[in-house]
Amino acid sequence: MTLQDPTIITHTAQPTAVVRRTGGMEELRDFYDSAYGAVAQALGRQGVAPAGAAFGYYLSMPTERFDLEAGFPTAAPISGDGDVVASELPAGVVACGVHAGGFEGLGDSWGALMAWVAEQGRTPEGRMWEVYVTEPTPDSDPETMRTELYLLLTD
Repeated sequence: MTLQDPTIITHTAQPTAVVRRTGGMEELRDFYDSAYGAVAQALGRQGVAPAGAAFGYYLSMPTERFDLEAGFPTAAPISGDGDVVASELPAGVVACGVHAGGFEGLGDSWGALMAWVAEQGRTPEGRMWEVYVTEPTPDSDPETMRTELYLLLTD
């Protein structure tokens, strides 16, 4: 589908529990699956509930490789637990919007958000994240899926 409701906001830093990985794009799906399971187990052992939906935080613009943190926001920093570490989604000025549709269209929505940012005379800083508002399941209708997109800006 498409990008909806692009806007620019000031984002407050958000503590997170994540697994970090650098790898090739062919590893992305398996990484997400294993990271979310590991973070959920670590949070359970620490008696901490997620403070929001799952996300993927790209520490630099992805190309054929990614440098990524995947996990959940938390109300406060957690203790490290194996591959799970405390991190945060950054504070700053961000462009954001909502991708409506399945994951196969995310690239188009990111492109639309970046074009919109350029039209606003703003510059991406390089870090970006996706919040998976609608949890995907094998039975999910892609038309009902929503993913929030956040692009950190330099100014």
